Amino acid sequence: MSDAGLTLGLEEDPLLLDRQICFPLYAATNLLGRLYGPVLGKLNLTYPQYLVMLVLWEQQPQTIGALGARLYLDSGTLTPLLKRMEGAGLLSRARDQNDERRVLVTLTKRGKTLRNQALHVPETMANGYNAEGVDALRESVRDLVSILAQHSTRSRGSKTA
Repeated sequence: MSDAGLTLGLEEDPLLLDRQICFPLYAATNLLGRLYGPVLGKLNLTYPQYLVMLVLWEQQPQTIGALGARLYLDSGTLTPLLKRMEGAGLLSRARDQNDERRVLVTLTKRGKTLRNQALHVPETMANGYNAEGVDALRESVRDLVSILAQHSTRSRGSKTA
């Protein structure tokens, strides 16, 4: 234990793992990945690929920028992910004919067909959990994401100012 931890007392130490908001979120993310992994593996999808597919199943085409904004991913992370998905035949990327600076992402026939095979995923993941509790947790996490996104936007703005 650090000297600061000894002088502050355990309950007051700001660096205790259990006092960090980041740790339970990190742990939950890792555990969700482990739970989703086997289910999505049967569809030959990783969790990030599944998220891309969810957005495209909702609406397509999507620009890379719109996908990144929706998933909170930068283009440096998203582009290689999309390239792998394109190689797997799930989607195609093409320059927007109206604006060459934009790249449009569209599902292929295979990507569209995969939706029917993925319909069981949400139910499988929620199996055994109280639906109202899951809904309440989702809303709480959405609120947290919104707060963090606003903070992130303000932080980026202050760096460029």
